[in-house]
Amino acid sequence: MPVETYTKPTPQMEPEAIPFWEYLRQHEMHIQNCHACKKWFFPPSTHCPNCLAEEVPWKPVAGTGKVWAWVTMHQSYRPAYKDEVPYNLSIIELDEGAKVWANVVECQPEDVQIGMDVRVRYDDVTDDLTLARFVPA
Repeated sequence: MPVETYTKPTPQMEPEAIPFWEYLRQHEMHIQNCHACKKWFFPPSTHCPNCLAEEVPWKPVAGTGKVWAWVTMHQSYRPAYKDEVPYNLSIIELDEGAKVWANVVECQPEDVQIGMDVRVRYDDVTDDLTLARFVPA
């Protein structure tokens, strides 16, 4: 069954990020983990931002974490979001330590709090694009 027409901007698929999006399409979350220093990191890169090692394989993560920071958007800066305000943009610190940007959904924006436990929800927004959003755990 085709996915409903998605009218919002879609992520730019930089080469180093393609595996992230491919895993999301499979409803799995994988983040890079440095082979040398063992640090998890995001956004995707060709090398570790901590020690500059080049062996940075993708590994599965639990998809659980805590809200590390958030902001509630009360103005739509793009027409595609005019019916969405207010909405939140959050930084989620995954249990493994990497921080990812996402929306926390299934709650009111004013209910999102720093330290709130969340888990990933996979939203298939087009036939080729799945977004990771987070819900209260």
